[in-house]
Order: sequence, then C-alpha cells, then structure tokens
Amino acid sequence: MIYSCCIFVYCMFECFKIKNSVNYHLLFTLVLFSLIVTTVYLKVKEPIFHQVMYGMLVFTLVLRSIYIVTWVYPWLRGLGYTSLGIFLLGFLFWNIDNIFCESLRNFRKKVPPIIGITTQFHAWWHILTGLGSYLHILFSLYTRTLYLRYRPKVKFLFGIWPVILFEPLRKH
Repeated sequence: MIYSCCIFVYCMFECFKIKNSVNYHLLFTLVLFSLIVTTVYLKVKEPIFHQVMYGMLVFTLVLRSIYIVTWVYPWLRGLGYTSLGIFLLGFLFWNIDNIFCESLRNFRKKVPPIIGITTQFHAWWHILTGLGSYLHILFSLYTRTLYLRYRPKVKFLFGIWPVILFEPLRKH
C-alpha cells in the first residue's frame, strides 16, 4: 500500500512536466519515506503506525487532486471526486468492520447467508478502494495525457467500465 501510493504521489506531482523528465529529489524522498516506514513497521509491528503513514500519503494525493480539479482542469471534478468518494466509502466500511467486528459476526449468524455476505465490510473495503484507486489512475492518466496534448477521452466498456482512450498529437 505504501509503495503503490508513493507511485501515485510521484505521478500526481509530475503530471505537468515535460516528457522524459525525472524529479530525482521527489523520487529519492518517496523511496526514503517507503524504506523508513517499512523498517519502522518491521521493528515495532504496530498497525496504527502503518495506517497513519498510509493516511498521510492518501491525504497528500487528495490535496493534489483537489488542486488539479479546482485550478487546472475543473472539468475533471466528476472523475476526481468520484474516485475519492468511492475510496472513502471503502475506508468507512473498513472502519465499521474494525469497530463492530464482533457485532457483525453475531448478526451474520442470525441472518440468511445472502445478507451475511453483504455485511462483509472488510471485503467491501478491498472492492471499493480497488475501484477508487483504478478511477484515480484514470484521473492521473487523463491529467497527464491532456497536459501532453494527446486528447484523452473516457469511454465505457460494455456501458459501465471506464477506460481512457487517446489520440496522438496531430502533426501540422
């Protein structure tokens, strides 16, 4: 989670750079952050530490995304806020599962299996944060390809699954 989120952070802060440029300072900082978090977590084995560090990275992504949809590409608000909302809904379900785990287990024993399945909030956490992350990748790709003037378009496979298609730059 930490490593993939660092890649997201790098991409979101570098999306307005020229082609083939590398921000070595940011790259070094994120690699160092990841290694420190990994080392400390392996030593102290405290999940709260990992969650706080991950939360800091997600918060950084949220701030950068809000900046982009507020000041740079306001027409991307729908995609940006949808990815954030779905991710936060998964986070909410995960916290509900952590707080009320025992109560939810007891509830599942008393209801039909089909209802019990829908209250597996840890599973919903994975589904929703995965979908929110996918939409954020689309947001990042759309932002970058738009900056590079590749004319990106969001299309829906089978009418429901968003993908980004883009045309190369026209040569005059």
